[in-house]
Amino acid sequence: MDNCATGVTGLDDILAGGLSRGRLFLLEGSPGTGKTTIATQFLLAGVAAGERALYITLSETEEELRDGAASHGWSFADGFNIYELVPPESLLDADQQQSLLYSSDLELGETTKRIFESFERIGPVRVVLDSLSEIRLLAQSSLRYRRQILALKHYFAKADATVLMLDDLTADVGDKTVHSVAHAVIRLEELSPNYGAERRRLRVLKYRGRKYLGGYHDFVIGTGGIRVFPRLVAAEHKTAFTRETVGVDDPAFNALVGGGFERGASTLILGPAGTGKSLLTLGFVKAAVARGERAAMFIFDEELGLLFERAKGLDIDLQAMVAAGNLVIEQIDAAELTPGEFSERVRACVETHAARTVIVDSLNGYQAAMPEEQALILHMHELLQYLNRQGVMTFLTVAQHGLVGDMKSPVDVTYLADTVILLRYFEARGRVRRAISVVKKRTGPHEDTIREFMIGDNGITLGEPLTGFQGVLRGVPTLLGDDEGLLGTKA
Repeated sequence: MDNCATGVTGLDDILAGGLSRGRLFLLEGSPGTGKTTIATQFLLAGVAAGERALYITLSETEEELRDGAASHGWSFADGFNIYELVPPESLLDADQQQSLLYSSDLELGETTKRIFESFERIGPVRVVLDSLSEIRLLAQSSLRYRRQILALKHYFAKADATVLMLDDLTADVGDKTVHSVAHAVIRLEELSPNYGAERRRLRVLKYRGRKYLGGYHDFVIGTGGIRVFPRLVAAEHKTAFTRETVGVDDPAFNALVGGGFERGASTLILGPAGTGKSLLTLGFVKAAVARGERAAMFIFDEELGLLFERAKGLDIDLQAMVAAGNLVIEQIDAAELTPGEFSERVRACVETHAARTVIVDSLNGYQAAMPEEQALILHMHELLQYLNRQGVMTFLTVAQHGLVGDMKSPVDVTYLADTVILLRYFEARGRVRRAISVVKKRTGPHEDTIREFMIGDNGITLGEPLTGFQGVLRGVPTLLGDDEGLLGTKA
């Protein structure tokens, strides 16, 4: 069966092609969730395809609809028709006032008659009926309401029109009358977090004879309309690539991690604040660009200007990489960005900009965008699986709570990553020092040693394995032999 494009970015992907022609659909949601915007985009898409469109409004005036469209930069061209079922000025008409004395049967019949008359006069291919609340109030009973909806459905079906009915859920939310009649039901929701902007999401409750993408999908309302971000399903995205191990320009570090990192694998860098997690990722970006590849960085915690200056001090010119098109850097505001939109941005960097190295710094900021830990782990699982199937090397950082002693992570994603690098502070000879170790690597062997490292003008310098100490990872080691392996101890 032929489909009607909805005109909403991402929604047709969820609906497996759009809305089936000649069917009746229900779009429901509380006031302010974006129903009118989606309905307008649906009709504008029809007009752009040369189809006549009709917007029947029982709740908003034509002026309000045009003002709302103008805020998105839209104008209603020929073929976009608006019919106010009860124009505001007619309420002052004596004859119209007399109709208030009519029984609900007469009012409901008159409403239906006017809907049919407007349809026959215009002959539209696409119809929006906004909203069902007024019809439900006129019907007064569930039985009469269902009969009325069925009458509308059969009438529009004979004319082969595709109809989108809007319901603002202001009446009894338990009334599923239209759910059983409609060919498909889409529900819009708005969530209000304790801090930050509101979050909007949608879900397809049913779609007869169609395998749609289930679950919740984030969406945003911006200038130009609604954009929907389909839930990422890693199994639907797979690309053939050559698995190979890629190292960095540091033989000591390559030895530590067993030769380098494998394409299509993820690496998690754990450690308290200030141990050098972000600095490590900058080295991976520099190595990727030096190989002639493109990279992408998603920064949650640091201001970009400060990051650029800090990188320059390490002889890494991020601005030049961006200007050359070799690097995409996005600063993410966790209070404003939904997890679905973040996944979409990562996908764009991989599929549009051909990024082969992706940095997420850090998961602490990502968690702030999604307080529910279980949901975070599920999102990260799909995102990492997607990146792995694309042959991307992914590097994630997590800032652990505390500085020395027992460390705690805000969320445990170590089992998701293929490689885990652990950074630690430890005390020795009256100085606070840093240690690095690889505690997990699925794709091959690695050193099981703990090495000290220092951060200088040339980046990270690794020392020899700390064989003379025990308890480095606890922060206060015990000297078992000599301390000649420490950096900076030799004259």
